[in-house]
Amino acid sequence: MMKTHLSPGTGALLGWAFALLVGSLLVAPSASAQIARKFPADALRGALAVTNPPQATLNGAPARLAPGARIRGPNNLFVLSGSVVGQRLLVHYTLDTQGLVKDVWILTPDEAAKRPWPTTPKEAASWEFDASAQTWTRK
Repeated sequence: MMKTHLSPGTGALLGWAFALLVGSLLVAPSASAQIARKFPADALRGALAVTNPPQATLNGAPARLAPGARIRGPNNLFVLSGSVVGQRLLVHYTLDTQGLVKDVWILTPDEAAKRPWPTTPKEAASWEFDASAQTWTRK
């Protein structure tokens, strides 16, 4: 049987290759954040401004965040309501059964460019939603 000997620099090279492989695996989850988000059919578009959590304005009218409301940033990571106080945000949102703001997605420029998107429940009821394409069409 023939023995193979590695040169002294080969071990260091393999160590760097392993470190690069592990590093690329750690970076991979952030790349998946770029995947298009799927919004539910009951998500409406609006302008949200959190004033003093849970108080907010939605399309200029007083609104309230539901207990346990979830706000997702453009990268789909959760955002604390206190960190967006005073900002006017273009969002998709859902309401709970009591009319409180339940889920919020802060839109990316690409998501904001998808039009039309309903801004009222009445519009949503009279339009048709294609969940796979994430588009609305007026009937």
